[in-house]
Amino acid sequence: MRIVIAGAGEVGFHLAKLLSYEAQQIVLIDTHKERLNYADNHLDIKVVRGDATSISILNEANVEDADLVIGVTASETTNLTLCLLAKQLGCKRTIARISNTEFIDNRETLKFSELGIDELISPEKLAASEIQLLLNQSAFIDTYEFEGGLLTMAGMFIPKTAPFVGKMVKEAAKIFPELHFMPIAMRRKGTQFTLIPRGDTVFKEGDQVYFITSAEGVDELYNLTGMKKKEIKNVMILGGSKVGYKTARDLCSKKFNVRLIEKNKQKAYDIADEIPNALVINGDGRNVELLEEESLDSMDAFVAVTGNSETNIMSCLVAKSKKIKKTIALVENMDYFSLSQSIGIDTLINKKLLAANNIFRHVRRGEVLALTRLNNLNAELLEFEVKPNSLVNGELIKELDFPREAIIGGVIRDKKGIIALGDFRIQAGDKVVVCTLPKAIAKIEKMFL
Repeated sequence: MRIVIAGAGEVGFHLAKLLSYEAQQIVLIDTHKERLNYADNHLDIKVVRGDATSISILNEANVEDADLVIGVTASETTNLTLCLLAKQLGCKRTIARISNTEFIDNRETLKFSELGIDELISPEKLAASEIQLLLNQSAFIDTYEFEGGLLTMAGMFIPKTAPFVGKMVKEAAKIFPELHFMPIAMRRKGTQFTLIPRGDTVFKEGDQVYFITSAEGVDELYNLTGMKKKEIKNVMILGGSKVGYKTARDLCSKKFNVRLIEKNKQKAYDIADEIPNALVINGDGRNVELLEEESLDSMDAFVAVTGNSETNIMSCLVAKSKKIKKTIALVENMDYFSLSQSIGIDTLINKKLLAANNIFRHVRRGEVLALTRLNNLNAELLEFEVKPNSLVNGELIKELDFPREAIIGGVIRDKKGIIALGDFRIQAGDKVVVCTLPKAIAKIEKMFL
């Protein structure tokens, strides 16, 4: 695919890096010379310096031949204008990054697609939604819902109390035959290698394992692993950033008790006016005495979403020392993800990764309905819709020429999530969730074309 990305900031550079690894033809546009020089020196892409809304710049980037144009500059107006112009010039598909989530909430009424804007994404909205999902499934380190929760991905570290520690996957399946979940990916403690588990794969204490489960399987997963679903009601949020504001607003609408700490006095007053159900405190969240005065030890969850990753991490560690059930830190540095287990924070989230996941499904071939990457694992989770002419249509799973580096986690049929095993026959209209390592993606995509 030929992909034009406008904006060489954190989201744009991260996208360009991921896409260039897959041999996509990437053109990166930005006005900042230093950003482009860095990208040009580190990635195998073409760079164009200039205003992304300039017709001459778009012509230089050959937008008319592009399969996809992505606007992820810091300016919402620039991104929307770029997509409108690119579509008029002949681009096949466009995606715009926005900060005003009202556009997403009213996308059908405003008919953005008729203007030439095919998709809208808000990294802040994605981060706020991720935080809310993590609080709802409090014992898991990573979660993702397909079709409103008909199938759910849940990641966890296997405790020594889990009854299947030391057993092979096929042994665990025989002991618990009625369970509605299956393992789809794992990483051994102390290693960086991602495994797609098979029948002879042994569960070990400390493994980071991802499961796919149906709606009724979530509680089973809690029971089997010995983990407890902790009731989250009282939440302290550090930082009145866009993510902090959206998280507080969404949680208050779901009847959570929210306390938000914001250092900037005027911003604290503004948030207090806009979210009257939240208790907003003007103060420095790095001050441990302030956190203690505001009853940190009575909170069920602590969410740190300031603009400083180190502040977020350190404040979460303070919260963890007070026995807080769930801690979530927003970080910008992707390298921090591998540290989350060792330093003791429950979950790290990254806006760049969330935005990239959301955009990546438009790059994949086949009818990809959803896509997410697994934290700390080199694997993707994709949801395909089976077409009548797809190679998998009408086939039993066990008879498919499925690569060793991929596994079918579940199937959604007739608005029901199914943990599909070898004797399950796939049919047109099914929505199939597949976990795959990067090397198998091309083959998997062909099977669902």
